[in-house]
Amino acid sequence: MEPEFQRPFPALTPAQRYHFDAFGYVVVPGVLSPEECTAIQTAMRRVRDKIRARPAGYQTRPGEPRFISDQPHHVFIGDMMECDPLFAAYATHPRLVGMAEEVIGGEARIVELNAHLNTRSPQYVAGELPRFDFHNGTDVPFSSHTKHGLYHCSFVKTLTNLTELGPDDGGTVVIAGSHKIDLPVEEQIALAYEDRSLIHQVVAPAGSTLLFAETLIHATGQLRSERERAIIITGYGSSLFPYWGGAELTPGFVAKIPARLHTLYFGKAHWTRGPRYRRLTDPVDECPFTLADGWHPA
Repeated sequence: MEPEFQRPFPALTPAQRYHFDAFGYVVVPGVLSPEECTAIQTAMRRVRDKIRARPAGYQTRPGEPRFISDQPHHVFIGDMMECDPLFAAYATHPRLVGMAEEVIGGEARIVELNAHLNTRSPQYVAGELPRFDFHNGTDVPFSSHTKHGLYHCSFVKTLTNLTELGPDDGGTVVIAGSHKIDLPVEEQIALAYEDRSLIHQVVAPAGSTLLFAETLIHATGQLRSERERAIIITGYGSSLFPYWGGAELTPGFVAKIPARLHTLYFGKAHWTRGPRYRRLTDPVDECPFTLADGWHPA
């Protein structure tokens, strides 16, 4: 009999969970090791170079990665699931899935997987107060609920920085607390520019994961340093959500997916969502997981 999909619950400490509820995000350090960060970065750059080497007019086939954006200072890669086993391992990393399910309040399903490589924008002007491309992925009334006094969102992301993020390295910026505010996004953005203490920026060591609700208003930070920023992101939704990451998975890849991961990859029909609810004071499940515990398709 195939083993069940083991993942931690609760995946956050009470303090981390409190931070998430208060601000709509939390940064969890040490999710990936330095070696894992290096391996994923190497795979990302290999994929980037392979896409760039395609001849003009190349038609992407199912299962192949593609550029969502390819600019000198910003490469955005989508449809990554099948092009390297490390990407599937990241998306199925038990701790990341556990973190997502804790916020969702039930079983998760992968809805997208992508990566970004950023360098300083040619439009950067030293000393000028930055403006950000603020947005959110879903609205508060549709995607939010509470249980045991804790906030839950049906669409969340795990964004792991593979490089060190100092204050000048373009870490994600968010409008803290906006995940609970049912006001027009434009109004909240205007208020955040009036009082920039509302704008929080991620500063974290490599291997840290930013867990956030997609009701939270967020954007890429301003990269002022000479360093490259490399991140990998999985979007998770409630198990009834569709997959919207671009091309559908190929039949050959689907045939390899073990039964224990079928809900994570294919979701479930209707409201069979496998509730997973904690109380704030529940201790974190400290069972160690690494990238090797994610699924590596052969």
